[in-house]
Amino acid sequence: MKPLDDAHARPSGVSDATVEAVGKLSEAFEVIEEARGALFAFHRNLGRADLTLGEAVDQLRAAGHDQLADDIETDLVGRNVLAGRWTFQVVEEFEDGYYAAFREHDQRVRDALMDGRRHVYEAEMKQARRTHGRPGHEATPQDR
Repeated sequence: MKPLDDAHARPSGVSDATVEAVGKLSEAFEVIEEARGALFAFHRNLGRADLTLGEAVDQLRAAGHDQLADDIETDLVGRNVLAGRWTFQVVEEFEDGYYAAFREHDQRVRDALMDGRRHVYEAEMKQARRTHGRPGHEATPQDR
């Protein structure tokens, strides 16, 4: 089968099993990217919740409920979400540890087995599944 384009062409001598294995590793890393996005959403949502909580404390105080406002302010506003950590620290630890290690292994495998090429498995799947010559099924944007 003709490759989609040079950037996604299977390197010479690479087996189907290798393309599939590298494709599976790429799929796993994409799941990690989704999890990373969820972690950033968690980070932003907790930050927004803490700021909104601060507004609620101000409103409770303005409505004359000083003791309740003081209790919430001292116990919850600015509180760590995990032992010793705000969410930015959780994000940084994840990115510097597990995420960085996963990304490095993904890159190392692609460099060693695919000449650094990304998505070779998916590109071959596209070539096999698209209707060649039909509008909307072009191999690349340049083929339009």
